[in-house]
Amino acid sequence: MPITKSAKKALRQSKRKREHNLRYLRKIRYLIKSEKRLVEEGKKEEALSLLSKVYKVIDKAAKENVIKKNAAARKKSKIAKLVNSILNK
Repeated sequence: MPITKSAKKALRQSKRKREHNLRYLRKIRYLIKSEKRLVEEGKKEEALSLLSKVYKVIDKAAKENVIKKNAAARKKSKIAKLVNSILNK
């Protein structure tokens, strides 16, 4: 446990930041799973409409440094490739 006043404050801040970051990561994971489920079920329109929401959340997480920019680009590329696979069928 922290002893000094500054260490206690640092602990509070890191807990707050961790909760903030986990909120974004959970949302990203949930949306990606939803997108994959829609693609497996063959629902093209719903997959396309959800794609913009996935992009928005990933971009915002990258902007707030929850994930790195290249990680965001990689996730977006992977999801786009998945959605394009169903559209080309």
